[in-house]
Amino acid sequence: MNKPAPEKLEKLLRALEDYESGATGGGLFDVEEEEAKAKVRSRALLLLDQRARSRSELHDRLVQAEFDPEVVESVLDDLANVGLLDDAAFAREWVRQRHARRGKSARALDHELQEKGVSQAERAEALKQVTQDSEESIAQALAEKKARSIKSVPADRGERDKYLRRIVGVLARRGFNQGMSMSIAIAALDARIEELEQE
Repeated sequence: MNKPAPEKLEKLLRALEDYESGATGGGLFDVEEEEAKAKVRSRALLLLDQRARSRSELHDRLVQAEFDPEVVESVLDDLANVGLLDDAAFAREWVRQRHARRGKSARALDHELQEKGVSQAERAEALKQVTQDSEESIAQALAEKKARSIKSVPADRGERDKYLRRIVGVLARRGFNQGMSMSIAIAALDARIEELEQE
């Protein structure tokens, strides 16, 4: 087998060095771009380490930190490709935790996810976890808890209405619909008054 001439070998080595350094425009990667992405990636991972975030939320935080929007988009694509950024998974987990632990209604959760830039389709899919029964059960528990803060039988209709407004207010702040909130609040207040009358 013929050995390549020394000058041909030298030429090949020089071409390979030029290629790898990017001198020919065909480098294996753009060093400058990778350095810029490394800073954005580092900040993005720190933010994701604090808590899960939607793509839109993470994008806004990184752009506010004065990173180049194009570099931010590139890093977000990289994170999505390796599964570290997934709006559908984020929305499912957000709904699961905040419905059960915070007593949030589907309507309130939908609004929160919309503010975080999650698409309508991904919100709708995540909200399938919330059933009418689970909403009623959570609303009832919240109403009963608020009703327990009432320490005396209302003296008149005005005082009773004031207690009722407080219970309904707790449910309204969590996004439960007015009709359901009112009936659950009335039942919780009546049960608490009956309890106080028997003491």
